[in-house]
Amino acid sequence: MNRLIYEECGVFGIWLPGREAVSTAVMGLIALQHRGQESAGISWSQQGELIDKRGMGLVEDVFRGFDYSIEACAAIGHVRYSTMGKSSLINAQPLTFSSRMGPMALAHNGNLVNAPEIRTQLEQQGSIFQTSSDIEVVAHLLARSTTTDLDGALVSALGQVRGAYALLILTPHRLLAVRDPHGIRPLVLGKFRGGWVAASETCALDTVGGEFVREVEPGEMVSLSSRGLESIPLFPPRKQAFCIFEYIYFARPDSVFNGRNVHNVRRELGRALAREAPAEADIVTGVPDSSLSAAAGYAEAAGLPYETGLIRNRYLGRTFIRPCQQQRDLGVALKLNPIRGVVEGKRVVLVDDSLIRGTTSLRIVQMLKDAGAKEVHLRIASPPITFGCGLGIDTKDELIAARMSSREIQEYVGASSLEYLSPEGMVAATDFKDCELCLGCFQGNHPIRRQEG
Repeated sequence: MNRLIYEECGVFGIWLPGREAVSTAVMGLIALQHRGQESAGISWSQQGELIDKRGMGLVEDVFRGFDYSIEACAAIGHVRYSTMGKSSLINAQPLTFSSRMGPMALAHNGNLVNAPEIRTQLEQQGSIFQTSSDIEVVAHLLARSTTTDLDGALVSALGQVRGAYALLILTPHRLLAVRDPHGIRPLVLGKFRGGWVAASETCALDTVGGEFVREVEPGEMVSLSSRGLESIPLFPPRKQAFCIFEYIYFARPDSVFNGRNVHNVRRELGRALAREAPAEADIVTGVPDSSLSAAAGYAEAAGLPYETGLIRNRYLGRTFIRPCQQQRDLGVALKLNPIRGVVEGKRVVLVDDSLIRGTTSLRIVQMLKDAGAKEVHLRIASPPITFGCGLGIDTKDELIAARMSSREIQEYVGASSLEYLSPEGMVAATDFKDCELCLGCFQGNHPIRRQEG
C-alpha cells in the first residue's frame, strides 16, 4: 500500500482496582502500536486524582524505566498518528483537564469534521486552547456545561460535534467508553480478572489475557466502575457506516469485527480478486504485512504457489506513520527487500491491499524487476481510491486514481498489468451489507459531511 492513508490512533482503557491497571494498559497500547507511532500516553486514577505520562515515539520508548507498581483503580491509554493537530508532545493524549465535574482525561480515535468551526466559536467566546487536536473541542464543551452531571454534559457536548469517534473518558471513579452513532470507528469490550477493558481492537484484549464480550454499539456509552458494566444509550443509532479500511489495512490480522476475523476477510478479498482478475503467472507474493493474507487467498484461488518475495525489516515501524513524504520514501527502501532467488526469472503476481499515490508501488515493482522478475502483475485487493476522507483517515495527498486511468497507472508504476477488486467483491468478503459500511473513499458517499447542519 502507498502509505498516504493514515489511521489516527488506538485507545485502550481498563477498570481493575489493584496494582495491574497501569501495567496492563501499557501492554494494551503495545498491542495497538500499529495504529499510531508518533506518541503514546496513559492517564490513571490514583487516590481520587488523575495522573498522566505522555511522550513522543513508541510505547516501549515512552515507558522505558517506568514504575509499573502503581496502585490505580483504572487507566486509559492512547497511541497517536495525527490527522488533526501537529505532531508534537502537546497534542499527545490522553488529554487531562479539570471542570466543575472534577478531573477528567480523554483519549480519542477518529476525527470531528466540524471541530474547526466549533473551536473558532469557542475562541470568540473567550476559550483558550492549549493544543491543536480536535478532541480538545470536546473538553471545552464539557467544561462549559451548566450541569455537574457528566452523562448529561456528554449528551450536550457530543450532540454538537459531527464525525467519527471512539472515545474513552476517565474520571477518578468511572471509565466511560463512547462510540459515534454511525459506528465508524471500532471499540470493543472485554472482561479481565474481575474487571473490564475497552480497546480499539480485540487483539489488545487477547494480548493482556482479556475475554472479548462485545462491541460498543453505535451511539452507546458504556460505564465501567465499581458498579460493574452499565450501558447508557446516548444517541439513537444512525445508518451504520463501519470503516471498511479496518478490514483492508488498519487492523491487525488477529482482530475480529462483526464476528469476522480480519485475516479471514483479507484472505477472502484475495480469493475474490483472483476470480475477478486472474493473471498468467508463476508465483504470487504480497507486500508485507497487511497484504500477505490477501496474497495467500489469491494464490489459493488461482492455483499458484504463494512465495515470500519481499522481506520486511522487522525493526522499522509502518512506513505510513512517518510524518513527511521524504521519510516515507526512504522507509520503503529501508523496510523492504526482494528475494532474488524467489522472483528471478518468474512471472510474479504482486498483491497489495490498496493503491493511493502510486509511488510505493513504483518502487516495489522496480525492486522486483531489478531482482530479475520477468513480469510483475499488480493486483489490488480493494477498488480505486478516488475520494478523500475526513473521518480519521488522512488522504490529503494526491490520489493517483482520481487523475489517472488504470492503464496510465500501470504504465507509471511499470507493472505488466494492473487490476483492482470490485466494490461488490470487497463488500461480500466482509459479511457486512454495503449499506452498513463506509465506502466514501471509493464512492464519495461519506456518511458525514462538513456542510451538514
